[in-house]
Parts: sequence; C-alpha cells; structure tokens
Amino acid sequence: MYDIVVIGGGPAGVTAALRARELGASVALVERGRLGGTCTNDGCVPTRALAKAARLVRDSQQFSEYGLTPELPQVDFARLLARTQQIVYTIHEKKQLYQTMVNAGIAVFSDVGQAAFRDEHSVQLPNGEILRGEKFILCVGGQPRRLDFPGSGYALTHQDIWSLKTLPRSVIVVGAAATGCQLASIFAAFGSQVTLLETAERILPQEDISVSLALQRAFHKRGIQILTGIAPIERLERREKQMLLFTQHSGESTHLESEAVVLAVGWPGNLQGLGLEAAGVATRQGYIPVDDYLRTTVPHIFAAGDITGRMGLVQRAGYDARIAAENAVLGLQHPYRHQIVPHGGFTDPEYGSVGLTEEQARKQDEVVIAQVPFANLDRAVIDGRTEGFCKLIVSFRNHRFLGAHVVGEDALEIIHIVATGMAAGMRVEQMAELELAYPTYCASVGLAARQIVRELGILPISPEWRSIGRQYPPEWESPWPP
Repeated sequence: MYDIVVIGGGPAGVTAALRARELGASVALVERGRLGGTCTNDGCVPTRALAKAARLVRDSQQFSEYGLTPELPQVDFARLLARTQQIVYTIHEKKQLYQTMVNAGIAVFSDVGQAAFRDEHSVQLPNGEILRGEKFILCVGGQPRRLDFPGSGYALTHQDIWSLKTLPRSVIVVGAAATGCQLASIFAAFGSQVTLLETAERILPQEDISVSLALQRAFHKRGIQILTGIAPIERLERREKQMLLFTQHSGESTHLESEAVVLAVGWPGNLQGLGLEAAGVATRQGYIPVDDYLRTTVPHIFAAGDITGRMGLVQRAGYDARIAAENAVLGLQHPYRHQIVPHGGFTDPEYGSVGLTEEQARKQDEVVIAQVPFANLDRAVIDGRTEGFCKLIVSFRNHRFLGAHVVGEDALEIIHIVATGMAAGMRVEQMAELELAYPTYCASVGLAARQIVRELGILPISPEWRSIGRQYPPEWESPWPP
C-alpha cells in the first residue's frame, strides 16, 4: 500500500506527487495518457506557439516602417501545426517528467488508460492491476465542454484544431472568455474571417470592464465581428464545405456561415470513468467540491486543480496541489487561502489582470484609480505599439494595491510587477519609488503609481499646479523632491 496515490499527471498531479515524496511519503502517480496534462500536450503550450506565429505575422506588417523590405509572410498551416507539435515534444524533453518522477522514487503508471476506484482505498487499472493507497489526491483536470444541440458533432473545440489539414477561411468562435478570445485573435491574424459569439453582454465578462472594452475595440479594428448577448445555439448544419449556425441575437432569429465552428464554452471536470461512487466521493455540477483543506467528502481523498472547479489555471493547479499534498502527508495544517493569481491571454493586444476589478474594489473599499495609456510610453512609441493601458486600483485607506489590469504589448509580463508588490504588501508610494528601467513597457506601472501618489496628496504639490488638472509627466521623471 502506498501512502499517497495521485491520479492525474498534469501540472497539479506532478506537483502533488513530487511534494508528497519530498515530505517522505511513498507515492504512486497514475496517468491515463501522456504525462504533462492538457496544458503541455494540447492546451497552453501549443496554443502559445500559435500565438507566437500570429505575433510574427503581425510584426511583419511593420517591416516597411522600419526600412525592411522582405515580402509579407503566408501561413502554411500544416507546417505551423507540425511546429507546434515539435515544440510540445521539446517541452517534454526539457521537463523529463517521467524520469524526474522515477528518480524521485515515485512509482509512475502512465499511458495505462482510465483508473477507477474499487473502494475508498483502492483503484484498478484497465489491465486489472490494483493500487492501494492510504490517501488519494485527485488531479484529473478537465476537458472542453461540448454543447448538446442538433449538429453539435460538426463543431470543434481547441483540442480538435491540431487535426485540421488547412487553415479555414472563416471561423465562428462560440464563447468569448480567455480561450475563445485567444483563438479568435490567432485565426484573425492568420487571415481567417472571424466571428466571435458570447451569451454575456461583453467579451471577457469576468475581467475588468476596461479590459473587455479595450479588447472589443481592438478586435473590431482587426476585422473580428463580435456578437454579444446571443441566445444558446439552436442547431448547426453542414452544407458542402460551409457550416450554418442558427441562433438568436437581439430577440431575432439569425444564422451565420463559416467553414469551421469552434466551441470555447467551459471546462468541466474529468469525472467520467473514475468510479467515484465506489469511493463515496460526491460531485457537484461537473466538479469535485473540496473544503478549505482541499478534502473531498471522503476525508482521506483530496482533490486539486481544475477538477475542483475553482480556477482553471496552471499556476492555481500547482498551488492547490502543494497544499493538498502537505495536508495529506502532514495533517490538516494549511488551509486554502485565496492567493494573488496573475492571469491573462495571449491575444493581440495581450491582456493581464491580478486582484479585484474596479467594480469589485469599489464595493469593498474607497479606492484611487490611475489608468495610463501606452501612448504615453516612449517604448511603445519606439515600437509602434501604443495601443493599450496600465490601470492600478489602490485602497485610499492603506495605499495598498487591490488590483491591476493591463492591455497592450507584454501585458502578461507587466502584470507580475504589481502581483509581486501585492504579495509583499507594498504600498503605492513604494512602487512609485522604484527606478524602473527606461525605455520599457513596465514603466507604465511606475507612471500609474506616481499619478496615484499625487492624487493621494503624499507628494507635496502647490494648489496652482493642481488647478492645471491631471498631468502625465515623463516616465523618467522622479516623483520625489530632491
């Protein structure tokens, strides 16, 4: 019998297994397919490779502005997909997950098919082998939601994109959260005519409204048609090489045509075939609910990552897994706490967020907000990438950061500066003191922080200067008197 049996070999499962072994437990890791999970095999890694290609196509449009004369690139979609798979292989070679597990003394059962509970202390593999564990950590991840409507079998998900033979000339993307917006942006950059559908009243409905509006404007400029507030899909028909999607928009029936329809409408947990009823583990709405210690309804069975339904992000899965492993091995010492989780999307332009939205922050505190346009950044002007902004939300009471939202070049890198400051309990005046390198996109954080310092009255300013109104000083200007 193993001390810990981890089911699932993605980011959560690998982290849980290594942490449990690090704490001295005997550990078995079971993965039905290839180690690495959705993120490495057909999610974040290959999608980021597509986003890189889309960015190269975009950048080529500036060649003439900088005195460069090569022809604009054409997308060879088959070669691009081959490149994404090569990158996946390279990432696997870099990580050496199987060998890392074995070297750590973990018993690895990969490519074994679906494991299922026989009872609350044992699981059976398809070959009949039975693994017994004192405790279990379920890290089985999720899968793209496939809607049930007539003709739904004709629709793709992001996992089906890797099997396409050619680039579709037109694409309908259903769902405008992170995955849908990334796919819409990528296909548009490659030259496809893209229509983006969303049942909510705006794209990226979970993000700060300023992010949603900025991305919506940017998508319109890039020729992406956006329809929000649509009704659920009624049916999908295939007529020769075209797809006809029927739905309702603004109370009227409508149909849209395209060569491909891609669903990006949710991420339910991988529950099927686990035999959770044999172990007594309860489920709810497609996920496994857990308590503050990441225990399921069975005290010795824990769950971590996407399967809990809390937040489908790699960085969150790793955090969950570490907490679950420590509680499983050491006892219930570490309750789950909401952590600062920077996130965003590799759209064009990128967006990144951390902490509260403006709406959430105003409901719980008096706030001061600064939003600095990228057009004020010398680096953005140099690069010809002035689209976007950096927005900081600070508590008026204690001057600490409540949230930040960035749209524009390198947004996902910039947001980590604020996330680090938030984790350290930094006050906005401390951020304003940082001597950020020039010229950089990160300087936008310093500009926004200095603007808030002035509005808070921390920096002495004459009444005459205040009467001039809000100023955007040069990014290399120090906020403090000599």
